[in-house]
Amino acid sequence: MTDLTAVLSAFHAATQCEAAVLTQSAADGRIIAEASTGTARSSIEQLPTVSDGIRPIDSAGGPSLIAAVPGPRPAWLILGPCTTASGDLASYMRFMLPVVAQYLQSALEVEHAANELAERYEEINLLYTISEILGRTVSLEEAARTILTEISETVGARRASILVHDPATDSLGVVAALGVGPSPTPSIGVQDQCSVSARVFRTQHPLLVEGDQMQCEAERSYRRGAMLSVPIMWTTPRGGEPLGVVNLSDRRSGQPFTAGDQKLIAAIATQIGTAIQNARLVRASLMQERLLHEMELAHDLQMKLLPAGSIVAPDAVVAARVMPAESVGGDFYNLFRLGDRRVGAMIGDVSGHGYQAALIMALTMSASAIHAQTTADPGETLHALFSTVRDELATTEMFISAFYGVVDRVRGELLYANTGHPHAFVVGPDGSCERLTAKDPPLGMASSQPKTTRRSWSPQQDLLVLFTDGLSDARSSGGQRLGEEALLEIIRKYRRESPAEILTRLIDLVEAHSGNTPRRDDQTIVLLHS
Repeated sequence: MTDLTAVLSAFHAATQCEAAVLTQSAADGRIIAEASTGTARSSIEQLPTVSDGIRPIDSAGGPSLIAAVPGPRPAWLILGPCTTASGDLASYMRFMLPVVAQYLQSALEVEHAANELAERYEEINLLYTISEILGRTVSLEEAARTILTEISETVGARRASILVHDPATDSLGVVAALGVGPSPTPSIGVQDQCSVSARVFRTQHPLLVEGDQMQCEAERSYRRGAMLSVPIMWTTPRGGEPLGVVNLSDRRSGQPFTAGDQKLIAAIATQIGTAIQNARLVRASLMQERLLHEMELAHDLQMKLLPAGSIVAPDAVVAARVMPAESVGGDFYNLFRLGDRRVGAMIGDVSGHGYQAALIMALTMSASAIHAQTTADPGETLHALFSTVRDELATTEMFISAFYGVVDRVRGELLYANTGHPHAFVVGPDGSCERLTAKDPPLGMASSQPKTTRRSWSPQQDLLVLFTDGLSDARSSGGQRLGEEALLEIIRKYRRESPAEILTRLIDLVEAHSGNTPRRDDQTIVLLHS
């Protein structure tokens, strides 16, 4: 028993009057009994309309009334005959009409909802399917192809495409397409005025164009006739950001795309936007990881270019360390065995730091190893070195502050040339500290040959101290500068220790002062006893 039959049965039990509801079939127009408390007992030649009001009808069992039920669906309510004479059929009719009308309206809405759900089942299933695709796929191209296949099967489009914006070229490039031949599909400039895709991307609004509208050669391969184009959006705190476009064309049924199709594709486009952002984040993460790996390799390579202190043994005892501000830097040192118990020590600081400085540093080190063996004069060596790297310094607008000293323990002398390097000292056995002043500008700022200076050297007593300004300029968490004097105080205090022990104390001093503060500049130390 239906709910309407139950209502009519309750009415009959209360009034002893028969009741029936007639409806018209939408399929063939036949009049059928929707619900009834008995069998049809009357012959109705013409069914009334709502404007006709309540009408009497012939009935073998007694008086009966009929009235059209208000509502979008054709229906009629019949009351009577009654088994008792006490019934007021007109009053009963006025009472029952709104009850039946409300029931029929509710039933119609339920029917429409069920039909809508049935019609959209495939589309709802498509949204879930696409969510699963995006959840297990990293490759944007692979996900886009699969999504287009699912969309085309649901909407019935033979041709479809997904275009993604390339910020570098400000154009839309096809990442996936269906129904397209083997020829490559060209990119479309965002400012292209004839392109549907470009317009949708610029306006960030869907667009449905007919077959004879906005014809564009660049879209010809994936468009036939009318085309529905929907923007792919990514929601940010600043608002929506367009990432690309989804295009559908050449519908199998020949029917136009509907508002429902547009809503479906808009929902899918939001998911595609998430996929695009995920793919970009994954690629950026992989690129960052690859870059970090390459920087680690570059750091290792640069450190391997620096000689070990043992290269000048037994003529000298050397401790040296380079600590780049980044993975690679522009500070360097070099050590040379020159024969006749002479050793050479060079320190340099290429202006700036990072990759450019590191490339200049590597070239300078290679050239210095050659030029140091061709002349015993430090000034000539630095001048020859400058001649080698002159073009690179001019191109990069860099310069090199450098110190090169040659210790001759047999003759008891130190020959040196200093081109703009401020931190070069000889610390004597009594703690005296002599600065080996720079008498020439950094390499790259002048073309004249640097001057060579000669001074006495006490073997096994004097200590050659060289460091770059990255150490003296080291900052604390509060921005306080370490200063040159703090470094020299440690060196004077522990001058009788080995160069390696003094080096460790200097590094401990710098780290204690800086804490977790990142290095502002490369840091290099060279300590030499001979």
